[in-house]
Amino acid sequence: MTQSVPATETRARDYRWDRLRPEDVEAWASLVNHLADVDGTGEFYSVEDLAEEMQEQDLDLVRDTWVVWAGEQMVGFGGVRVNEHPDHDGRVRIHLEGGVHQEHRGRGLGRALMEQMERRGAELADARHPGRPAYLRAGGGVEGASVRPLLEHRGYALVRYFTEMRLTLAGQGTRPGGEHPGPAAPPPPAGVRLVSPDDGWERATLAAHRAAFVDHWGSAPTGERQWHEHWTSRSGRPAVSTLAVTDDGEVVGYVLCAQWVDRQLYVNIVGTVPSWRGRGLARACLARTARLAAETGDYDVVELAVDSASPTGATRLYEAVGYLPTKQLAVYQRDVSR
Repeated sequence: MTQSVPATETRARDYRWDRLRPEDVEAWASLVNHLADVDGTGEFYSVEDLAEEMQEQDLDLVRDTWVVWAGEQMVGFGGVRVNEHPDHDGRVRIHLEGGVHQEHRGRGLGRALMEQMERRGAELADARHPGRPAYLRAGGGVEGASVRPLLEHRGYALVRYFTEMRLTLAGQGTRPGGEHPGPAAPPPPAGVRLVSPDDGWERATLAAHRAAFVDHWGSAPTGERQWHEHWTSRSGRPAVSTLAVTDDGEVVGYVLCAQWVDRQLYVNIVGTVPSWRGRGLARACLARTARLAAETGDYDVVELAVDSASPTGATRLYEAVGYLPTKQLAVYQRDVSR
């Protein structure tokens, strides 16, 4: 069934509105990659990756997505997700994502999508976490992004920056010109070994992840279903990921990687359980992953994003290993009024 047309702007009514459907995945990928290019985020995705995302259990295509068509071209989309668990401050995060094709901006589509997402997000938060305070979160892109005035007009405030960083791999881990990507990492502490993850490490790594992120800004306990989807994702690259494991089988640090773009490895999650911080675990894990990535010959760069105000000083850690900042992405938030 075709989605009802939002009435926010007259010009927005000149388009066809609908829900995201599995058969739309190629049109969706075309729009997503257009946005990654024109908005400078570099967040490119393949058709296969987006098809997998459509199947994730926390995304209800029928109720929680919107797409905008101009003829046969998808020119806008929006989606809303609500965390399975409240964050560590007891608040519910509602995540909004979407965008409008560059040639169709300024016609009210972004406002109409935001209204739909905000309304649905508040409904979901109430249904899943009744009585708890909730907030809306949306990406603000790079400096000068067209989405920022829209968000600010709707009462969102810039609350955080995340820094994208890159380590260049060439010639078995050296930068062009022969410069080594970073100082050699010390070996892990006695009683700890570094291994690549397999299915047997899924639950132990989830336990480490929950412990590692308990003091990170805006984080919430990761549910088993969500973790399993992440762990088994087609984009995951366990062969070049690293776990720090104690002699009794406890995971105390980890670097988990994924790949969405050819020749680019992405460090998806890095964590160290609090009692093991300050012993060089993260540095050792990152160095091992970089070495493995270089040895495969499959990657030119390793990239990651870090909270610019990380309580663990992660930006300094990555710089010490050889990562260099490439861009900053903003995060905007607004409390939900009830």
